[in-house]
Amino acid sequence: MAEHRVTFDVTETAVTLPTGSLLSEAARLAGVDLNQPCGGQGRCGRCAVQILSGDVRRRSVLRLSTADVDLGYALACQSVVEGDVAVHVPEQEQIERRLTTDRAVAQVTLPAGYDPSLSQPVRRLYLTLTPPSMDDQTDDWSRLQRALRQEAGSASPQISLTLLRKLGRVLRQGEWQVTAVVDTKPASAMDGRQAAPILIELLPGHADVPIYGLAIDIGTTTVTVWLVDLLTGNVLAQAAEYNRQIKRGEDVISRIIYASKNGGEGEMQMLILTTINTLIDRVCQKTAVNGSPQSIVKATIAGNSVMMHLLLGIPADNIRLSPFVTAVNQSPLFTAADIGLTIHPAALVDCLPGVASYVGADISAGVLASGLNDSDQVSLFLDVGTNGETVLGSGEWQVACACSAGPAFEGAGVRHGMRATSGAIEEVWINGRTYEPACRVIGGGPPRGLCGSGLISLLAELFLTGILDKRGNINLSLDTPRVRQGEQGSEYVIVWGAETVTGDDIVITRVDIDNLLRAKAAIYAGFTVLAQSIGFPLETISRVLIGGSFGQYINVEKAVQIGLLPDLPWEQFQFLGNTSVLGAYLALIDCQARERITAIAGQMTYVELSADNSFYEAFTSALFLPHTDLERFPSVAATLTNGLANSGLIAWEGR
Repeated sequence: MAEHRVTFDVTETAVTLPTGSLLSEAARLAGVDLNQPCGGQGRCGRCAVQILSGDVRRRSVLRLSTADVDLGYALACQSVVEGDVAVHVPEQEQIERRLTTDRAVAQVTLPAGYDPSLSQPVRRLYLTLTPPSMDDQTDDWSRLQRALRQEAGSASPQISLTLLRKLGRVLRQGEWQVTAVVDTKPASAMDGRQAAPILIELLPGHADVPIYGLAIDIGTTTVTVWLVDLLTGNVLAQAAEYNRQIKRGEDVISRIIYASKNGGEGEMQMLILTTINTLIDRVCQKTAVNGSPQSIVKATIAGNSVMMHLLLGIPADNIRLSPFVTAVNQSPLFTAADIGLTIHPAALVDCLPGVASYVGADISAGVLASGLNDSDQVSLFLDVGTNGETVLGSGEWQVACACSAGPAFEGAGVRHGMRATSGAIEEVWINGRTYEPACRVIGGGPPRGLCGSGLISLLAELFLTGILDKRGNINLSLDTPRVRQGEQGSEYVIVWGAETVTGDDIVITRVDIDNLLRAKAAIYAGFTVLAQSIGFPLETISRVLIGGSFGQYINVEKAVQIGLLPDLPWEQFQFLGNTSVLGAYLALIDCQARERITAIAGQMTYVELSADNSFYEAFTSALFLPHTDLERFPSVAATLTNGLANSGLIAWEGR
């Protein structure tokens, strides 16, 4: 087969590939970072490049105009190399994701009555061994095992080959006094049997060495890491960052598809490891652990099933194919060296158990953190994120489902969307007569974009003031320069460029609105169909528990007005923040909490929405503001009737 030379103008490296190779594969080999948020399916048009010379065969020109093609533009993921090619990569198509910090540090309190000496399985043991003699020629490992059994009162411990190799030297260097770091109850043995302790580290002398752990949440959009002092249970530092896999797929299906292609699986694993290790470095720099990641001896990880598979390098193809089966829901223990985390190589890594293909460990951990399983009240637990997982139940029973909501409410997939950090618009009010907006910005300075809570607020205000109709159309006939025709269709200007950080107008486009409507429709349809499937009316639910990284900042009234949340009394809503990382933290510091997460995952019943035709009908009905059936939202109906009779909305809707 003939081979061809492909050269990109952003790198001096040329690559050689056989006929029929995709330009996107050439870019990967050349180290050129192209944005492919659709997973290389040719749907988003974001990997467009310009062919300067040579020939490619375009399988698809979706999102490209005739003029674009005439100028040589092609979608890298849909263009086949058939000769030597020189390629220009437009600057705006290169991925440059700015490091961000959380809007606020989560306030974490230890569980009531928590005693690390009783609840924490990782122990620092000071051991004094009887030296060998001609009368006692017991081998070093047996001698250490005997001391460990006497101190910890447990079964014979396990040791790695790496530790075994240095065992004799450490014992003698410490003159038979050593400090052992031991996990006395590994998660993989939490089935009622006596667990075999695992020796993580052995140091000479009786050293007051610190021991730390990590609670990690791998979200589809955001990854969060908490650094924890295992001797006290206190959280020392927190950090969050975009999941770098976003550039290879904004949703889990796109990522599965990308991972199934040449080299994609290894690349996806590398991207998430890079994200986590960057955050580990960041939390260490914030504390006395700086320069000593070897002191981190355990990690618990929560995340949805796809994220767990991609982290471990396990093929995830079957998750998206009927009958939607994971390779594993409850992983065995691994070490940091097995996975590639930059902490102590023998540190134990506990990937928390999931339930099914689209209800993963983030939900098992979240249910524990929310307290749903401790209550006899029937509650609705929503993780408002990319996957839109829902749990309905109480301490006695739980049913769960998931639907792909997309990352719109986390700032991705929206032109001026961003995470909830400094410069993000978090609240919007619009004057119903002048259509002029007022905004509240995190940090108080000039705005850079809109975070999730700001998008919900904006959507509600646009609808209630008549700028949007119930289908999401922008009324371009209004007497205001804020509504206009833009490059991506109709749009509303929230902030003029002279008042922004970048100098560009901050707008919301019709494309953005469609993405937001699909996201809210998927979430609403998910929990309504779940409730209907077991014959439980939504209006009889006692509590609505909202998880997710931005859940605690949602304005209930605005979320109800757009049809994201059910129309229930406000006092029934509780916003809990990132329950996934909180559950991972509880599992890290308390072995009983870890056991309860296993029990939660085991008792939860999973409902597959794709097997239920009623989900599509519910989703279609929820694509409107707030819904096609306004009787489901009596408070919104009252607002429209009483507050907007003179705003022009009713007249516009009736045209």
